[in-house]
Amino acid sequence: MANIFDLFRTIGSSQSTASPVSWLVVGLGNPGKEYESTRHNAGFMAIDAIAAKAGADVTRLKDKALVGEASLGETRVLLVKPQTYMNLSGEAVAAAASFYKIPPERVLVLCDDVSFDVGFLRFRKKGSAGGHNGLKSIIGCLGSDAFVRLKIGVGQKPAGFDMADFVLSRFGKEEAECLKNAATLAAEAVTLWVNGKENEALNLISAKK
Repeated sequence: MANIFDLFRTIGSSQSTASPVSWLVVGLGNPGKEYESTRHNAGFMAIDAIAAKAGADVTRLKDKALVGEASLGETRVLLVKPQTYMNLSGEAVAAAASFYKIPPERVLVLCDDVSFDVGFLRFRKKGSAGGHNGLKSIIGCLGSDAFVRLKIGVGQKPAGFDMADFVLSRFGKEEAECLKNAATLAAEAVTLWVNGKENEALNLISAKK
């Protein structure tokens, strides 16, 4: 029968061979109860859906973000919710990328997009910020726009409506249900993407449009 020391050696061995974090999966939003369930927090909602699917907690505060490690399929990722407010999101992303030695190409950012209907999803491998201050901050802090984005449609601004007021408004009942379904779909698509199944991820979100 193995003694207690053999057991400790076995546990230590299993921990040392655990897969290292190879992707950052970042959801953008604003911290605080006053911003919960607002359009600008669609990225936070998607991270919560991913964490729930993976059985992970995103509750540890590190480098201006709430973080938690998770296994998505065969890939170990760090789930990140910057706590810097949207306009300074890049500070937390750059700190995590530096600590885990993650290049921009393996950073995946989930964010709201006012160009699309509520629940619409679209991947982009790189590009400009497109007027999104969170993406602008990340590009500036990483020194690169070559990170993956999964854009989450939150509806288009009604005519005459101030943009800042619109993105900080809450979803209606039907919109909230649509966004919830989109967040669940995003969790599946992100899992496929970080495991090298980009075409499957694209087909998944295309099939549900």
